[in-house]
Amino acid sequence: MFLRLAAILALTLGLAAPAAAQRLETALVAGGCFWCVESDFRHVEGVTDVEVGFAGGHVENPSYRQVVSGGTGHLEVALITYDADQISYAQVLHMFMRSIDPLDAGGQFCDRGEAYTTAIFATPEQRDTAQAALDAASAELGRSIVTPLRDMATFYPAEEYHQGYPFSGDIVLTRFGPLTKAAAYQRYRTSCGRDARVQEVWGDAAPFAAGKS
Repeated sequence: MFLRLAAILALTLGLAAPAAAQRLETALVAGGCFWCVESDFRHVEGVTDVEVGFAGGHVENPSYRQVVSGGTGHLEVALITYDADQISYAQVLHMFMRSIDPLDAGGQFCDRGEAYTTAIFATPEQRDTAQAALDAASAELGRSIVTPLRDMATFYPAEEYHQGYPFSGDIVLTRFGPLTKAAAYQRYRTSCGRDARVQEVWGDAAPFAAGKS
């Protein structure tokens, strides 16, 4: 009733009607290179934000260099914020599982080592849904998967340099010469073989591979 009256009043006064409040929730996932997870999910309707960082280890406020060098116990992760009135936690995880190789325990694609392994971090309230997503992925592939379900962990944001990297026009120096971060990311993703392997594992069920992201 309040929103309806507010909307009528706004129209009468020539003001914009108030927007309905979003029901924001989060999913914390590790899918190898966190840039790739961010790139994939920023295109998903209902996702309002994706922040990249680290979780699961024992070092507080780790740097990117610390994590990828090993020994911190942290994984590269993405914190996906979404409007639960537009997309559900189960739908987010369904897409996530089909954007990774859940058969690889040593990393993802060309990125090797603990920091690049996969996981779903879940709150007690999310655990049943997360386990169902893992079970469904295993059943669809007809194989056991190695992506673990882990307890929710503290999320540590990565440095600002890494946030929004796949979409940035900032220039970085690469082995191909100066490129925008966005162009450098696309070259990395192709050369790393992410989409090719995801398609090999998931076929047409892969929501982001083969230029879909």
